[in-house]
Amino acid sequence: MASRAPLVGIVMGSASDWEVMREAAKQLTEFSVPYEAKVLSAHRSPDALVEWVERLSAKGVRCFIAGAGGAAHLAGVCTAHTALPVIGIPIDIPPLNGLDSLLSTVQMPAGIPVATVSIGKAGAKNAALLAAAILALQDSAIREKLSQYRAKMAAEIERQDRELNSR
Repeated sequence: MASRAPLVGIVMGSASDWEVMREAAKQLTEFSVPYEAKVLSAHRSPDALVEWVERLSAKGVRCFIAGAGGAAHLAGVCTAHTALPVIGIPIDIPPLNGLDSLLSTVQMPAGIPVATVSIGKAGAKNAALLAAAILALQDSAIREKLSQYRAKMAAEIERQDRELNSR
């Protein structure tokens, strides 16, 4: 989504992470939130990562979503180079199915916060919803879309309950 200036930066450590990170992109698109997505590595392309974070921060991005597997230092490096919120998504890769990624993402030192969501696709969707909630603090249109989204989820649960109890 590149027609408007991005409000969210999405970064992943490898192109293979797009299968998970696509969920964040889809959710942001549903809320009409422009984003820029990149493949950058905390370990293999650290200078390019820092340049990207600093460039987007200066251009008006409001938060970042960073997904990485294994050592998963991507979100931490992002937050070390911006005062903006960073949401980390642990990517579920073998052999530990994302547990290593979760621990690497959530165990940040004091003073370098990363908001960490659950492992994998559910985490990617929640990261986008958290980014939208951050943006909704100053954007009533996004706040309204979030309210409608939650109302739709509640209505679906009510429908499922009615269906269950009509058997």
